Amino acid sequence: MTFFFETLLGGLLAGTLYSLVAIGFVLIYKASGVFNFAQGSMLLFAALTFVSLHDQGVPFALALLLTALVMSVGALLIERLVLRPLVNRSPITLFMATLGLSFIIEGLAQGLMGSQVRALDLG
Repeated sequence: MTFFFETLLGGLLAGTLYSLVAIGFVLIYKASGVFNFAQGSMLLFAALTFVSLHDQGVPFALALLLTALVMSVGALLIERLVLRPLVNRSPITLFMATLGLSFIIEGLAQGLMGSQVRALDLG
């Protein structure tokens, strides 16, 4: 019976995460008119930042706060330097910009934090 409840809880949590990602896509598209293909890479960068900080001994809450700060600054820079200059451009231009941004963010994450698989023990 415990296996059933573990599977049920795991499925509910996975569904919740998928719905949050979908809501993120919709909010970004509705607010800016841009389907941001770099959203997954930004999530990867945030996760790697958090795990890297936690691996270095930073407490959980502080690592979460620092990750939120890093991602807020990163999102502001992306909006100001990449997306704002592309206002009123064709959809294919925005598509290519966010796709290229995705590759840049993934490369930056791999360069800064390495490419090894990391685990996060939450207890």
